[in-house]
Amino acid sequence: MEFLLAITIGVLYAASFYLLLRRGVVRVVLGIALLSQAVNLLIFTAGGLREGAVPFIADGQEVLAATSADPLPQALILTAIVISFGVLAFTLAMVHRADQATGTDDVDDLKGTDAT
Repeated sequence: MEFLLAITIGVLYAASFYLLLRRGVVRVVLGIALLSQAVNLLIFTAGGLREGAVPFIADGQEVLAATSADPLPQALILTAIVISFGVLAFTLAMVHRADQATGTDDVDDLKGTDAT
């Protein structure tokens, strides 16, 4: 299972880097979205994949059972999903405003444009 996730993470990283190097702003935004998902999968895989109990402390115990999943990577991924959604929404708003001001989505055309 880890090997399949490693291949998937590699493909997501490659696709995101490819999209980040394109000239269209929409492709760059899609590359950012793919990169955030690849990082989430990387954190999930680095936390270790276990089949076992859910990460809750049972009644009468003070620590997690040895077979339970580690809750820290899951909490980090949930936080990263919320943050990446906010960054993506902000980026889409900036791209929309830049398209209104300049009329183009080409990164090279946006460099020298005075958007007043």
